[in-house]
Amino acid sequence: MEFSDKVFRKDLCPNCGKDLHSCVQCRFYDPKSYNQCSETMAERVVEKEKANLCGYFEFMGRKEKDQGGSAVKGKPEDLFRKP
Repeated sequence: MEFSDKVFRKDLCPNCGKDLHSCVQCRFYDPKSYNQCSETMAERVVEKEKANLCGYFEFMGRKEKDQGGSAVKGKPEDLFRKP
């Protein structure tokens, strides 16, 4: 299922039921940054996986997450292939 660019505060993932308008779903979410957010003007949010009212929120869809957010490159089954 594809999501539109508009994600509202109470929107939930149809597959797992988690909040979509949350820090961990935002393109500014960065665990290495101060307050885990690369947007310097955003207010601190304590619960990163819960829905919030941040005005800087920009939904990072699955495609963007898969391209930049994952440390694993390639297919998961390739990690266990014998040389």
